[in-house]
Amino acid sequence: MKRLLSIGAVVTLALGASAPASAWDVTLAGGVTRESTEVIRLALQRDFERSWWQSSTGRLTGYWDAGYTYWFGDQSASNHSLSFAPVFVYEFAGESVRPYVEAGIGAALFSSTEHESHDLSTAFQFEDRIGFGLRFAGQEIGVRAIHYSNAGIKNPNDGAETYTLHYRTSF
Repeated sequence: MKRLLSIGAVVTLALGASAPASAWDVTLAGGVTRESTEVIRLALQRDFERSWWQSSTGRLTGYWDAGYTYWFGDQSASNHSLSFAPVFVYEFAGESVRPYVEAGIGAALFSSTEHESHDLSTAFQFEDRIGFGLRFAGQEIGVRAIHYSNAGIKNPNDGAETYTLHYRTSF
C-alpha cells in the first residue's frame, strides 16, 4: 500500500503542476483485486452538465470517465488497462456534504489477456461499476467496485474485479 501512496502522490503533484484550466476533474484511486493484488487508477471525468428528476431529495446526473489502471503483478506480469464509461450518479441533497451512489457500464482495453489466475481471453472488456461516497467543496471521496468481463465474446471469460478508495478534485 505504501507503493500505491508514493505513486499516487507523484502523479497528483505532476497533474497539479501541468493541468490546464478546464471542466475536467481528476480522480486518483488505489485498491485491490479479488486476489489482493494492488491496483492504482488515474482518471479524468467531465460532468454531463445536466440533471434529471431534481427534487428536494436529490438529483440524477452523471459524468464521462476516461481512466488508466495499473495492475501490479504477484504471480504474473503486471497489466495495464485503458477505459471509457458514462457513469450515472444519484446525488442526495445536502448543504455542504452531499452523499451519492453511482453506476456505469463502459469499455476497457487491457495490455494482456492474463492477470494473476484470470484468463480474460480478449483484450477488450466491458467495465461495470457501482460506488458510493461524499461530495463536498468541489471534491469527492468514495468507494467503488469495478468488474471487467468480455460478456462471453470468447471463452474462458474469467473476468476481474477491483475494489478501490478514490479521491476526485477539480483543477
